[in-house]
Amino acid sequence: MSTESPGLRDRIRYWRLRFRAWRGSRPFWAGLLTMLGGVPIAYFPYANLTIGQLSLRMATTAGAGSLIIGVLLVTLGLTMWFHSLVRVFAGVAAIVLALVSIPVANFGGFVIGFLLALLGGALSVSWGPGAVPTERAGDPDGAVTEGAVTEGTDGARGSVAPDAEPVGPQAGEPEAAAVPGTGAGTEADANANGGRHRAG
Repeated sequence: MSTESPGLRDRIRYWRLRFRAWRGSRPFWAGLLTMLGGVPIAYFPYANLTIGQLSLRMATTAGAGSLIIGVLLVTLGLTMWFHSLVRVFAGVAAIVLALVSIPVANFGGFVIGFLLALLGGALSVSWGPGAVPTERAGDPDGAVTEGAVTEGTDGARGSVAPDAEPVGPQAGEPEAAAVPGTGAGTEADANANGGRHRAG
């Protein structure tokens, strides 16, 4: 007998799936790496290293600059998570701050913070929201239909009219060749776009 109740297991599964959906709708790893890059950049100038009875303070003249860069990187990482529309700006700013941290903040937090922030910024710039796959209702072949795209009740385009007729060759039908005088490849088509063809 398990000590875990089915209710707890269902709640954990529910929150795990919610987190997965939230993580997939934004540059999650970019924000996480950018925030992790800001921590060593801000921490090392203020850290004390104790070896036995010997205490070393790594404070430099760039302590305030390092703190500002680290806090800005953490803020940019949070911006990537919670306001993903500005992900390109946040990514470019993270890359610039990572590069500035090399001379200002102890070689970019001993290169650890520099590399994490640089990778996070690059991931943020390159991230794009995924397209939601849509299926066409009533059209198993996937043939393009004439007048098929209609406006939905909320004004969004993309629903398929059930009475639309297929355009073009259907499955198993040969493609029609351009025959002079039948409309396909006529003089009207050649001169339709100011005398320019699509291929040329």
